[in-house]
Amino acid sequence: MSKARGLRLPFWSMGYANAEASMIGIVAALSAVLLKQGSGCLGTWRVHSTQFVPAWLILPLIGMSFGFLAGWLVQRLAPEAAGSGIPQVKASLANIPIKLSWRVEGIKLLSTIISLGSGITLGRQGPTVQIGASLAAGMSRTFPTSPEHRRQMIAAGAGAGLSAAFNAPIAGVLFIIEELLQDLSGLTLGTAIIACFIGGVISRLLGGGSLQLNLQSMEYFSSFSLLEIPIFLLLGIFAGLLGAIFNLGLIFSVKTYRGLHISLPLRVARTGLFCGLIVSALPEYYRDNTGLREYMIASQPNPSFAAITLIAQFILTLIAFGSGAPGGLFAPSLILGSCLGHLVGVCEFQLWGLGCPTTYALAGMGGFFSAVSKVPITAIVIVFEMTTDFNLVLPLMIVSVISYLVADQLVPGSLYDKLLLLNGIKKDATREGVLTQLTAQDVMQERVETLETQMSVDEVIQAFSRSHHRGFPVVENCKLVGVVTESDLQKIPVSRDTPLREIMRPQPVTVTPKQTLSNVLYLLDRYQISRLPVVERQKLVGIITRADIIPAEADHLNCENGVSGPQPEPSYVVYQTRSPNIGRGRLLVTVANPDTAETLLQMAATIARDRHYELECLQIILISRHSSPSETQVNTTKSRRLLRQAKALAKKWHIPIHTQIRVAHDIAQAILETINERHIDLIFMGWKGNTSTPGRIFGNVVDTIIRQAACDVVLVKFGNISDSNHFNRWLVPMAGGPNVTKAVKLLPALVTLGNNTQIHLTQVFKPSELKPDITVLEESTHQLMRHRNLQSTVVAAPVQANSVCEGVINLVQTERYDVVVLGASREGLLQQTIQGNIPETIASGVESTVILVRGEINS
Repeated sequence: MSKARGLRLPFWSMGYANAEASMIGIVAALSAVLLKQGSGCLGTWRVHSTQFVPAWLILPLIGMSFGFLAGWLVQRLAPEAAGSGIPQVKASLANIPIKLSWRVEGIKLLSTIISLGSGITLGRQGPTVQIGASLAAGMSRTFPTSPEHRRQMIAAGAGAGLSAAFNAPIAGVLFIIEELLQDLSGLTLGTAIIACFIGGVISRLLGGGSLQLNLQSMEYFSSFSLLEIPIFLLLGIFAGLLGAIFNLGLIFSVKTYRGLHISLPLRVARTGLFCGLIVSALPEYYRDNTGLREYMIASQPNPSFAAITLIAQFILTLIAFGSGAPGGLFAPSLILGSCLGHLVGVCEFQLWGLGCPTTYALAGMGGFFSAVSKVPITAIVIVFEMTTDFNLVLPLMIVSVISYLVADQLVPGSLYDKLLLLNGIKKDATREGVLTQLTAQDVMQERVETLETQMSVDEVIQAFSRSHHRGFPVVENCKLVGVVTESDLQKIPVSRDTPLREIMRPQPVTVTPKQTLSNVLYLLDRYQISRLPVVERQKLVGIITRADIIPAEADHLNCENGVSGPQPEPSYVVYQTRSPNIGRGRLLVTVANPDTAETLLQMAATIARDRHYELECLQIILISRHSSPSETQVNTTKSRRLLRQAKALAKKWHIPIHTQIRVAHDIAQAILETINERHIDLIFMGWKGNTSTPGRIFGNVVDTIIRQAACDVVLVKFGNISDSNHFNRWLVPMAGGPNVTKAVKLLPALVTLGNNTQIHLTQVFKPSELKPDITVLEESTHQLMRHRNLQSTVVAAPVQANSVCEGVINLVQTERYDVVVLGASREGLLQQTIQGNIPETIASGVESTVILVRGEINS
């Protein structure tokens, strides 16, 4: 709890939420205006450059160079900034650990300006949604409250970004409700309205009128009559059909680019090159997307121009979006919709002389937008807010609703959810599960050991010595007033008569019984503390520790340390060697640290030789989750050097050895895949002996292997292996259970690493036990003595201590044992966490080598 000193949560209320939403709206609007002005200036320079250099030369060159730069920025600095950004926002709001931060916001802003300025046919509205959400996420980390509040602020930031981009605050609110959160609670609606309103107002003030359609300066009028309703119905059907084809094309484009096996910068550069070549061959109108859209709305009937624009924009958008270039689909959808509406309006006017092509163009914008994004209400309001024309309301409603129904019938579901699924992310509304169903009251320990404020330091030290807890709540008149930990006693030089009140940590972070488990996990991770007091009206009613909560649930909630981006793909073997399959089993040894690899291999080889096993030596190269293991080029020089050491050792001892190098997103997953594919019987791997990862017992990788590997697991934490006598004296604490036999069976092979070795078997008993049961100790001694190849001296003796950890650590320090061998069952490991994490405590408390043995799960 050392990091929680003096920390208090901000007072979470509607007023605080509204103030934060206001700040988010301001910053999101400024970012949106900067994006508009930046991409506009760069685009204007690109168009003007064609007056001095031939368009067929300068446009492809600018598109290729700027596209490469934009892709490089995203790949190197913030892979989460690729694409439109809306799928990432939806995933984050669904508590899927995809990072949104100020860094993502900055890279998204810069890369989108460069990407759009290069002439790539995408829009800036989708990126502004991610920019606003990332700004809000960064702010919520600076002023943390709760996961629910954080989600609300991220949604408000996304809506503010959309509001500022379209200058349509109502549409921003509706987009949050309709697409992002599907939530109409008071907090969602209140914060969304404030953020979107402020974003729209500021963007209008800084942008000078409408940011999207400068219709006031054009000869624009619309009309509508009831006789045109069948034509608008037909337009809605066409928009739905074309929108469904467009969505299928986008998915196909993404899949096709991934099959090209090239990096993101090269993909975006090729896209910029191709877009530049196509646009340079078209009339000048095609070089300015915003001008093109306005021209389609207000121009005189021109069906051939509209048809060419529709086809060109359709193809170029599919090409651009699939590359992963920073940019969205909103602006291209509006252009395509306006072209489709223009065509239908011109045909209707020429056949029956009714209507106005402009009305059909605007209705087509809303209809196609609705079909692609599956947000009909938002589509209606966006176009209405951009035009403020009441004549458009009914046509927009007809076309948008019909197109949505048709598109959803042909291609069900959200496009953004499908894009997430392509990255291995399944957005499930029930994903939180336990996080939202359980409260602190459901998981807390009601019986709490507490200390009183008037206790002296001497009394506090005695309380710690009698308990396995590392911290205590401090109470006064049954009310919580502070906490004290072991580190407080070690760091603060005080007299033994000093009262506890002077050294305790006042105002600790707490939760109430009704707060959800998601709040509890968030606070534990946010403040890096190990326990949370549960209070009700200042009265201590319970306590929650990390051991009370499944570590996997903590990983799910923690977006900061958790998995960022797409889910891991299967590992990929880039190098392997094979020997004859002549062993009785296989022993997998993972090598990573060159300093300990040789010793680890020697230990594994002794067991392989004793059991007539084959050795399987594995080296893993870790890559970003945004690169495919099967497509990423890696340097295997260092890895093969380690594997050559293993092959030389195996050859010396006449042991069959197989080696492989895997490229992977996740080390633990790669090891588990190897265990299953190669039918491993025992895995031998290094272990740090402790972990700083919250919610973990031994560390991310080791914890996963212990929980999921079906084979025997042996973990080795190395002590001082520079000493030539580092394997001579062995200590094996006996505690019963199936893994005692597993650990003892390893000893005859392992002790061959030393000279004149001695094995000391011991069992720890509390001083209160007058006649301890030493049956396990005797049986293990006889088992070792019967081994025909054992050349070591075996000694067995019980030892008295207040705890297992204390007894073992004192014995090692007194007798100077070289190696400590511990056995623990899979269930025992989790139970030991609750009781103080025995293996970790022993490993961190001694300088000797520590070996931890866990038998196969199904044994």
